[in-house]
Amino acid sequence: MHKIKTNILFVLLGAALFLSGCASDDLGGRYSQRNAISGKNGTYKVGKPYKIMGKWYYPEEDYNYSEVGMASWYGEDFHAKYTANGEIYDMNTLTAAHRTLPLPSIVRVTNLENGRSLVLRVNDRGPFAKNRIIDISKRGAQLLGYKEKGVTKVRVEILAEESRRLKAALTGESYEPVKTVSSAPIKPMQTYKQKDPLELYGAESVAQNGRTSSAGGSYYIQAGSFTSRSSADRLQAQLKQFGSATISPADIDGNRFYRVRIGPYNYQTEADVTLAKIKNFGVYNAKIVQD
Repeated sequence: MHKIKTNILFVLLGAALFLSGCASDDLGGRYSQRNAISGKNGTYKVGKPYKIMGKWYYPEEDYNYSEVGMASWYGEDFHAKYTANGEIYDMNTLTAAHRTLPLPSIVRVTNLENGRSLVLRVNDRGPFAKNRIIDISKRGAQLLGYKEKGVTKVRVEILAEESRRLKAALTGESYEPVKTVSSAPIKPMQTYKQKDPLELYGAESVAQNGRTSSAGGSYYIQAGSFTSRSSADRLQAQLKQFGSATISPADIDGNRFYRVRIGPYNYQTEADVTLAKIKNFGVYNAKIVQD
């Protein structure tokens, strides 16, 4: 029953959004069909306050956002249709819908019932069913372990730096990392890793030294590291649109790894912009390394 209600609400919302390719939508801003053709690089938007089923929602850039509540998921009924920021929804990628966060932004979702955690890109609005705080793609629900159940209790936390970097890449605005002072080290949250590393594009990336700049160094985006050459070849082919993608073999503790890299860049700011674009594409574990 909860899926039927959620689907009806999304259909009603979708009808309001897409009556015209350039019509003003109910979520604020302007919808441009031209920006959604690729289905990968939608526009950045926050949106104006909007009203659904008698309730007002107020989108904002809240980089301290953290909330516990119920998550649902959406799939076939919305597959290949436009999201609220002009992308094409793909139920097999790691994306989500949220009622107020910027589109797109990056969040970490933790299933509090089994401890699994995923990083997802928010590119759509919803859910509007009672007591739901996020709607996750079909693939995301599978990896978090609640697809068959339909709903689960989760913690949703925005990844502030990743979201700011993504905004800068899409809008052309300058990006300055926020410096924070902490009296105690932060223990990283354990992230669920699946068996096939290609599905998360290098979740088991080999650790590399250095985001610290030094004279004469070159910056690279390391998108993934694989023990399988064929997996590296597939990722390399997908990332050629972002620059010169190469495969760099490395032997570590007697094992050969194939590292997929893009670059080099002379300045870290250039690498930061490309990194944000690659993460927006879905390679969430990509990082900057320096040789």
